[in-house]
Amino acid sequence: MTLSRKKILLYASALGAFVLLLVLLKRPSAPDIPKGACRLNAYVTNESSFCPQMDKNMKAFMRRWGLQGTQVAVMRNDSLLFAKGYGKADENVEMEPYMTMRIASVSKLVTAAAILKLCEEGKISLDDKVLGDEGILNNPEWTEAIRDKRHFRITVEHLLRHQGGFTLRLGDPMFNALEFAQMNGLTQPPTVDQMCRIVLRRRLSFLPGTGHSYSNFGYLLLSLIIEKRSGMSYEDYVRENLLYPAGCYDFHIAGNFYKQRRPSEVRYYMHGNTEQVECYDLSGKMVDRCYGGNNITFLSGAGAWCCSVVELARFVASIDGRPGVPDVLSAESVHKMTEYFDKKTFSLGWNDTNPEVGWTRSGSFSGTAAFVKYFPDGACWFFITNTSTYRGHSFSRRIAAFFSDCRREVRKYLPKQDLFVPAAE
Repeated sequence: MTLSRKKILLYASALGAFVLLLVLLKRPSAPDIPKGACRLNAYVTNESSFCPQMDKNMKAFMRRWGLQGTQVAVMRNDSLLFAKGYGKADENVEMEPYMTMRIASVSKLVTAAAILKLCEEGKISLDDKVLGDEGILNNPEWTEAIRDKRHFRITVEHLLRHQGGFTLRLGDPMFNALEFAQMNGLTQPPTVDQMCRIVLRRRLSFLPGTGHSYSNFGYLLLSLIIEKRSGMSYEDYVRENLLYPAGCYDFHIAGNFYKQRRPSEVRYYMHGNTEQVECYDLSGKMVDRCYGGNNITFLSGAGAWCCSVVELARFVASIDGRPGVPDVLSAESVHKMTEYFDKKTFSLGWNDTNPEVGWTRSGSFSGTAAFVKYFPDGACWFFITNTSTYRGHSFSRRIAAFFSDCRREVRKYLPKQDLFVPAAE
């Protein structure tokens, strides 16, 4: 006796549902948003801020650099005075301050804060070794791959300060997935394990702690340390222990393609007549560089976070040591993040924390640029755009100059309000 087609379909559907249930039960769930949480992104809109002089300056800056859309926010002493979107978030969609965008290396602020939170919990120390049998990431295959024994001297703090000794002479492995795969005989984009084993086979460019070389790979290792010592995914640990306590509920790790965007996430644009490139996934497809030219998700804590300018401001207010917004880190941890040594030494997460000129954190890659400038007088300005410029990483200097000029002009016109208040009640 044979089963009818209808029964076969019914059994198949039931089996599929059962398998899906098993997958969902096995997969760790993301932390739940606290019941009754007041979401900044739910109520801060373009109507929340009025400053014609700021509007005039922002529109001129966007025309100068060919930006499709931007968000800007101004905070003073942990009060959010202004937050607004300009231009377009997508075709026929106006930019709003609650929409989310990739923030590139500004993500490193989040990762550094997470490391310090683990230190507070007694799960790691900044002096802990990272690699080798005695290291946190003591994967035997990685240890076996290491030829330059100086790797075993890398500490957590070395990675935070870009002092691990990793070289870029063969390019940044985090932004050259296609070339990396081809160079190493891979037929698929590298996994985290493959990336680490191959990079760790290389020689360091200097003894850890004796030099400085900006390393996205180092922040990937920090992301893995967070997972190893917390027992959670990187994203879930950060949400549960930093973002949600700070009142930030709409941060997420970026996808690589337009179809992977989240609700309220913008479209990204390349500048001018930028040519398409081959997709990182080795499919041979030609894509806009901002949608497949690089594996953004793979960056993890080195540069994969998305958020709105409103929640970015809230997060910074939660790690700045000022009393207006409760900090999610101890005073000691905030001091460690912002301690200044000299021009060559990176601060923890921040690019620079010179008390005479203020704190800065920049980030950029194809399709986006983000910038945070915390001035010594307690004012903090935030900028995110969904458009590349031909200046690349150096565009942050143009944003910094714009901030310095603009804030002198608009200071007396900024609204006397605190858009954080509903979130803090």
